[in-house]
Amino acid sequence: MGIQERKEREKERRRQQIMVAAKRVFSSKGFNKATMEDIAREAELSPGTLYLYFMNKDELYASLSLRILHYLKIRLEHVVQEKGLTPEQRITALQSALYDVYEFDPLILINMFHLQSSETLSNLSAELSTEIQRLSRSALRNIVKIFKDGIAQDAFIDEHPVAMADITWSLFSGVVLWETSKKLLNPKNDYLKTTLETAFKILRRGVRKSV
Repeated sequence: MGIQERKEREKERRRQQIMVAAKRVFSSKGFNKATMEDIAREAELSPGTLYLYFMNKDELYASLSLRILHYLKIRLEHVVQEKGLTPEQRITALQSALYDVYEFDPLILINMFHLQSSETLSNLSAELSTEIQRLSRSALRNIVKIFKDGIAQDAFIDEHPVAMADITWSLFSGVVLWETSKKLLNPKNDYLKTTLETAFKILRRGVRKSV
């Protein structure tokens, strides 16, 4: 292994160390109360070291979303590429894929939903912002394809597939955020999976073309 390769590995190891610490701090304190100093202390590094890897707290927060966006991309590609499914079965597969993404890392997924509706995206480096947009567009394209194919097969109503994909993503994020907020009030109540199943049952009926 050459010197440059060792340096790159060490740099990536330190970056991951910071991100793990950030996730713990954001989880315990929330984004608004957490500081770069808190994260540096958790990572056992100096605050100055954090700024060598991340431009600001917003960028560190947003960087946590990349891993789950990559997983989302992979799961949706599997749904689109799976052979032998009817259009309605593909929506059911989409439902399962999205719930898998939630289970993969609930905290980061919820953070990502909040990120999408905040001003944080305007405070990111061009490189990180471009990567987030690239992965998000890839996910949306796969959902669009599910509806586009269903319309082409005359199984779904003839509405704009992008609008249908946007509605589906809004449905998913809305259910996750609402059920999560309810769980904070009563931790014993966890109806996310069953509520999501009901939501997608209504979605399938709504997009089905009447014979």
